[in-house]
Amino acid sequence: MTDLITTTVTFPTGATTGTATVLGTRAVPGGTGVIVDTTPFHPLDHSWPDQPGDIGTMVAGGVEYAVVDCVTGGVGPEGEFAEGTDIPVRRGTETWRWFAVHLADGAAPAPGQQVELYVDKVRRAALSAAHTGCHLMALALNEALADRWRKQVRADGLGNPDFDSMAVADSRIDVNASTDRYRIGKSLRKRFDTEGLREALPGLASNVNERLAGWLAQDAPVRIDTPGPELTARRQWVCELPERTVGIPCGGTHLRRLGELVSLTVELTLAEDGSELVAVTTPKRS
Repeated sequence: MTDLITTTVTFPTGATTGTATVLGTRAVPGGTGVIVDTTPFHPLDHSWPDQPGDIGTMVAGGVEYAVVDCVTGGVGPEGEFAEGTDIPVRRGTETWRWFAVHLADGAAPAPGQQVELYVDKVRRAALSAAHTGCHLMALALNEALADRWRKQVRADGLGNPDFDSMAVADSRIDVNASTDRYRIGKSLRKRFDTEGLREALPGLASNVNERLAGWLAQDAPVRIDTPGPELTARRQWVCELPERTVGIPCGGTHLRRLGELVSLTVELTLAEDGSELVAVTTPKRS
């Protein structure tokens, strides 16, 4: 197919269009996987599949092709190809080559063709809002739960005990909200006080929402820091909050400023047996 090591990606800068050369195609479930040298499309990360892949179109030779998904694909040391959850190693493993695979619904442009790539901007903006909201919620939740720790644990970027990174079991971003599930098991309970947590949820949610509203009012800048343009680069979400500039490792897409949101609210629920805390964070864009 190609000896390229990894796809160059432009979505960290906010790009939604681009020009590329088709390097190869692969038969994948649901259609044809198209691999190009550079792309504005954000692919689903198989290691931490929180934000869905972008959708949109590609145009080659005057023909338009629908891109119905974009996923991470890899080629192993023996030339074996895998995509999505079939990849047996973590993204960035040096013995593999890494690509954004654009799923074309049916026919696809041929290798060697130049293509114009167009991401669905409306969907991208909604996912970016939800992803930025997810990170802000995590910081506010960490602060709200700070006095429940019995032992000193690692801190987040604002200096609060990092409940989010230590307890999160699953995170999902969609166009309407983000949903984070936190596991409160025996190991965490040795350090974290769960006494009265259920009764405290309304007050905790109120505190989180108050903090979120205050941050939005400050219209802090948001950016993605990256050491390079390659798909495998270790990117970081950075927000210049009033307290201090904070960063969280992240491979997704985001807003440019918090003022792009009119509101950001969280709902907290606790499983009946107390083993899981669920946070649903809903952004409303201006």
